[in-house]
Amino acid sequence: MKLSVIIVNYNVKYFLDQCLTSVLKAKTLLPEMEVIVVDNNSVDGSLEMLGKKFSEVRLIANTDNKGFSAANNQGIVISTGEYVLLLNPDTIVEEDTFSKTVGFMDDTPKAGGLGVKMIDGKGKFLPESKRGLPTPWVAFCKMIGLARIFPKSKTFNGYHVGYLDKDQVHKVEILSGAFMLLRRSALDKTGLLDEAFFMYGEDIDLSYRLLQEGYQNYYFPKTRIIHYKGESTKKSSLNYVFIFYNAMVIFANKHFSKNNANLFSTLIKGAIYLRAGLSVINRMMTKILLPLFDSALIFGSMIIMRDIWETKVMLSDGSYYPIEFISIAVPAYILIWLGAVYLSGGYDKPVGIIKSTRGIVLGTFVILILYALIPESWRFSRALILLGAISAMLVTAGVRGILKLVNASAIIGDQAKAKNTVVIGNETEVERVTHLLNQAVDKPILRGWISPGPLSGSDLPSHLGTLKQLADVVQVHKINAIVFCIDDLPISQIITQMATLGASKMEYKIAPPESMHIIGSSTINAAEDLYMIELSTIAKLENQRNKRMLDLIVVPGLLALSPVLLFICGNPLRFYMNLLSVLLGSKSLVGYIPHQKTTGSLYPKIKRGVLNPSDALKKTSLTEDEIHDLNLRYAKDYSILNDLLVIWRGLKNLGRK
Repeated sequence: MKLSVIIVNYNVKYFLDQCLTSVLKAKTLLPEMEVIVVDNNSVDGSLEMLGKKFSEVRLIANTDNKGFSAANNQGIVISTGEYVLLLNPDTIVEEDTFSKTVGFMDDTPKAGGLGVKMIDGKGKFLPESKRGLPTPWVAFCKMIGLARIFPKSKTFNGYHVGYLDKDQVHKVEILSGAFMLLRRSALDKTGLLDEAFFMYGEDIDLSYRLLQEGYQNYYFPKTRIIHYKGESTKKSSLNYVFIFYNAMVIFANKHFSKNNANLFSTLIKGAIYLRAGLSVINRMMTKILLPLFDSALIFGSMIIMRDIWETKVMLSDGSYYPIEFISIAVPAYILIWLGAVYLSGGYDKPVGIIKSTRGIVLGTFVILILYALIPESWRFSRALILLGAISAMLVTAGVRGILKLVNASAIIGDQAKAKNTVVIGNETEVERVTHLLNQAVDKPILRGWISPGPLSGSDLPSHLGTLKQLADVVQVHKINAIVFCIDDLPISQIITQMATLGASKMEYKIAPPESMHIIGSSTINAAEDLYMIELSTIAKLENQRNKRMLDLIVVPGLLALSPVLLFICGNPLRFYMNLLSVLLGSKSLVGYIPHQKTTGSLYPKIKRGVLNPSDALKKTSLTEDEIHDLNLRYAKDYSILNDLLVIWRGLKNLGRK
């Protein structure tokens, strides 16, 4: 066996699908190759997908998350190739990637390891394709930003060795673990990955050990891969900061002198606290800034309303309403209004005016209901509540309008706009992908499709041209999103088009064959890099929150009616246990129809339901296809009204096991 490709997967099923599709394409130029996937106890349906689409892949299914290093070592131990490639699941390789890199290693006996040119999902070069040893000085320059300010400097950017031409082969010190081709005979000398590194740092450690054994590491840009950097782990999280920088400390303690290791450790700890502090402050500010604006302006508008009402309507000198109205009642109103705005999705990004207005209306109803129940001494004025509600709607709408006008995306999020989209591929696959796009929650504007080559004839309308005409099509039709059908195009062509058209205004998506998703990446650092078109709306944060709120509102009512309901559903113990489970959050009132083959693998994950969509039907016996169709429609067309219908018709089943 010439090459063993080892991929460690942890809950990135969709990326793994794309990665394996590209790997098996590349295998045609290097048949003497095996593919090993080590799964670290994924719960996203990865194993089911592998069994259905990639049965030829050798699989190690762990029952716990062993970490990146230990899982790779499992794959290395059972592999038989002369070369071992450690490959991230969030990558896509070109057809000639394996043949070219293995050929270079054959021709360069002193090469112990090799990395390739990596680009992100926007076609931008990833500087971590080539790296230097993170000495204290190199790490210091990177952490304080000197490397970013002077990207081509040999003195200040030793981490990404920015002074080396990214289009030429170079000897480098450190390889990226996203694509790390290793000579087995070199591995036999260095030993396997150090499992002290749970995640991050293991590639630096192994690269350095190769150098210590007298081997050379190479950066090889004559083939390229796409790396959706940051998908396997959320790099914006505090957890990432701690894990990454602590991995650097482990490396320093292992390989540097005591004095250098202590200096490095001090720098790293300082960086951890700085990054963690800035991250916490940034997250808090972006989340609470808009509610603070809203509450301050609503409070101010309520004071103005009170003064006008006192002097113009109540004909008072300004002492008609007690101080408790402003100090207690108004803050309570604001709390209810903003709470209702939150529950209505008014603070979900991208922030919109309609949801905040809906929340104010809902909050006003709640205030008026509570107003009727409180002692008369605390009932200050219904008119001021209504006037305050109107001013709150105007204030929140005004705030959002101004923030949108000044493009304050950090606070309100990027305002999603439908993209002018083309699909590139052969007619059959284009038709399938177009159908997927049309079922997406946020539908793009489909301008047409582009064929890889000339057409002899086609029944599919809106053919805009061939791949050679792509640049002209983009300009004429103002295209800003492209979907590539990976089964119909050489991956090298996809990467070339991404690099040629640029990354400034274009979004690139890739559709694997026989899959119900489309993946791309807009940026390399945001946690929201994942772009996925799912046949569902139940996964949306707003709907998940609405579903939970419905449970919390309906269950107390069911408990209040339990003396009557127990005559309908029987089994009192199970009835109360089910409702208690819903209140505690371990169950929901409505979930999928239980089915071993489909639940939890084809649909977005939700809590197990006491009831399910079949309870709304008179038919009791369902086929597998009918169960799949009902679950799919429930996920795709989720609404509160549908849940209420299921609950109403399924009351007799609330006591089921």
